Amino acid sequence: MLYSLVEMNRAAMAPLRLQAKAASTIWNSPVNPARETQVGRSIVAAAKVFERATRFYGKPEWQLESTVIDGEEHAVQPEVAWASPWCQLVHFATENVAPDRPKLLITAPLSGHYATLLRGTVEAFLPTHDVYITDWTDARMAPIWFGRFDLDDYIDHVQDMISALGAGVHVLAVCQPGPPVLAAISMMAEDGSDSLPATMTFMGSPIDVRRSPTVPNKLSEERSLDWFRSKMIHTVPMPWPGAYRRVYPGFIQLTSFMHMNWDRHVDAQARFFEHLIEGDEDSSEKHKQFYDEYLSVLDLTEEFYIQTIERIFQKALLAKGEYRYRDERLVDPSAITSVGLMTVEGELDDISGIGQTQAAHDLCSNIPDGIKEDYVQPGVGHYGVFNGSKFRDQIVPRVIKFQQHVTKK
Repeated sequence: MLYSLVEMNRAAMAPLRLQAKAASTIWNSPVNPARETQVGRSIVAAAKVFERATRFYGKPEWQLESTVIDGEEHAVQPEVAWASPWCQLVHFATENVAPDRPKLLITAPLSGHYATLLRGTVEAFLPTHDVYITDWTDARMAPIWFGRFDLDDYIDHVQDMISALGAGVHVLAVCQPGPPVLAAISMMAEDGSDSLPATMTFMGSPIDVRRSPTVPNKLSEERSLDWFRSKMIHTVPMPWPGAYRRVYPGFIQLTSFMHMNWDRHVDAQARFFEHLIEGDEDSSEKHKQFYDEYLSVLDLTEEFYIQTIERIFQKALLAKGEYRYRDERLVDPSAITSVGLMTVEGELDDISGIGQTQAAHDLCSNIPDGIKEDYVQPGVGHYGVFNGSKFRDQIVPRVIKFQQHVTKK
């Protein structure tokens, strides 16, 4: 019912958005003598803020057309290298570069936002790596005949994509994928796979949520699974392709995250309004770029969401050495002996607290110390672990240096 109400509200707001666009066009017209007055600028700014606050944000484009390597610009073309109904492995094919550049598989979170949230992550590694990223399917776009997609299916996908890229790939897991990626590589190592990655890097990942628990961690522990099923799971309405599928809607996740920093978001909208009045196009554009991405959300299947809550956040099964793949096979990270391990955390992270990602070092007890590294980035929160100036200038060089160190061993 909630999903249908949201869709009805969106439809009901459509005429008001059209009026706001019309007002913006009229008052911002070059032939309008009031265009440059305080009243005119205020009306245009208010109309734009209202329209953006009430619009539907679809899946963003990658908008990565080129990269600079050794001072020269090279064209970049996103293309699908591997696919299933639930994921596309996007390859950023770079024109006129050496074919032996190290491959990097970025496993994007399946937690409410599209993979394009990691646009800055991809962009930072393009000059040095052959970059691939997981682009997960929005559950509201998945017809019911696609079947189930749960946490163990996620693990299967990670294994399949690593195998498709071949031995020696570097795997970088951002936030949510940490536990399933670690589980996938653990089983590959135990099976003696000839497609093992060279390194695995976990960034702001909930490997062990018992360490430095944050507000989202505590909420997961305080509520029962029945509460999550009754309050967080809803049915996709018509006319979406995934109609009748039970999902955790992205708009609920987005609302939760925004309420964690509500004052900050309200202030951001107020500053955006002021920048529009002042004609500060640079600041306005930065605001739009951030919120175009931040407000674009996808849905998760019920089974994936509930299993993640139960296995990762409530029971911490992997951290306790009790995670059973398909409820049968015990996952043992100590089976990994030759894959380099790096963990990256943010000093101010309020999503994955300090220590949660570091826990991977304790679990992977048989990886030699010479190919393990732990790093805490001062002055950044969760988002800054994989995006922003400190990520580009301080974290990326460390990750690259670590990868080079491991591959030389």
